[in-house]
Amino acid sequence: MQESAAQPEPTRARVLVSGKVQGVGYRLSTVSQAKRFELNGWVRNLGDGRVEAVFEGEQAAVEEMVNWCHSGPAGAVVQDVAVEYQQPEGIQGFETR
Repeated sequence: MQESAAQPEPTRARVLVSGKVQGVGYRLSTVSQAKRFELNGWVRNLGDGRVEAVFEGEQAAVEEMVNWCHSGPAGAVVQDVAVEYQQPEGIQGFETR
């Protein structure tokens, strides 16, 4: 039997974060954390006051990032995090939209 050195299947999570998450550096901190976890994707503010983000990468790193979203940066007051797992699109890099 051959040893498998294959990369783990990538995971994609789309999160919607509600609470006091705009005007507190949530997007900037999300970019920093996502890069720390070597994730790809994007983050943006929504008109209804929520923050939306997509994370793609190794499952463990995506889960760590989703967990981070429940607290966010200092100053944020997160009330809810809705997570939807989707098929990865192969996004490269992490950006603010």
